[in-house]
Amino acid sequence: MRIWSVANQKGGVGKTTTTVALAGLLAERGARVLLVDLDPHGSLTSYFGYNPETVEHSTFALFAEHMISAREQVQALLIPARDTGIQMLAASPALATVERRSLSGTGVRISKALALLWDDFDYALIDTPPVLGALMVNALAACEKLLIPVQTEFLALKGLERMLRTLEMLARSQQKALPYLIIPTLFDRRTHASVSSLRTLRNDYPERIWAGMIPVDTRFRDASRVGLLPSRLDAQSRGVEAYRSLLKILLSVDNAPAAMKSSTALR
Repeated sequence: MRIWSVANQKGGVGKTTTTVALAGLLAERGARVLLVDLDPHGSLTSYFGYNPETVEHSTFALFAEHMISAREQVQALLIPARDTGIQMLAASPALATVERRSLSGTGVRISKALALLWDDFDYALIDTPPVLGALMVNALAACEKLLIPVQTEFLALKGLERMLRTLEMLARSQQKALPYLIIPTLFDRRTHASVSSLRTLRNDYPERIWAGMIPVDTRFRDASRVGLLPSRLDAQSRGVEAYRSLLKILLSVDNAPAAMKSSTALR
């Protein structure tokens, strides 16, 4: 299983859209995909028509006093992401209480759960809350690749700076750097702010940023409203084509020989 987390310490930058779009494109390729919603607001869960307030099973169960240790226990929490063929570990508002609880192994609960499902899926994509805490730490500890969507506007650049400081602290504590890729999102070439922000991102992080960008595309909103994967609603939309290009880069890095990976943009 390949595990990718989608995170940023700023909300509204396209994390859930990125998670859903990439999951749909992976599923189209025949991959067995698992979505993990770690945001107490449950945007990913809501996307597929579930109410986080009433969903029967959620990722909160993974943070019970006694850590889940059986594969069947995690499998029992899975719910279908509608008729997409994708499975999901949903979110509930109770996740917000994880920060206040003192539990053994809190920071590796998601890693342990996904290890139990290792042979069941080809990819797991984790959607995270926009705050640094136990839930984001779990997502970062579990993944082998971090995707950082960054809206092309000034305030989002500040959020990126906070996120990168978090990664530096994590690298020092674990003595290992987490590979990441910055993904410019919500790009609108008609606005000076968007063009200027994209230029700044490319100048400041030339080796860490994806060469493309995800444009503003109302088809994402349309897909979200009806709970469809963006690629299923409109496979040729500008946004879907952009995510398709992004996925091609991500997969090329995954499939590269180990000796070559250190020289890629995901260092």
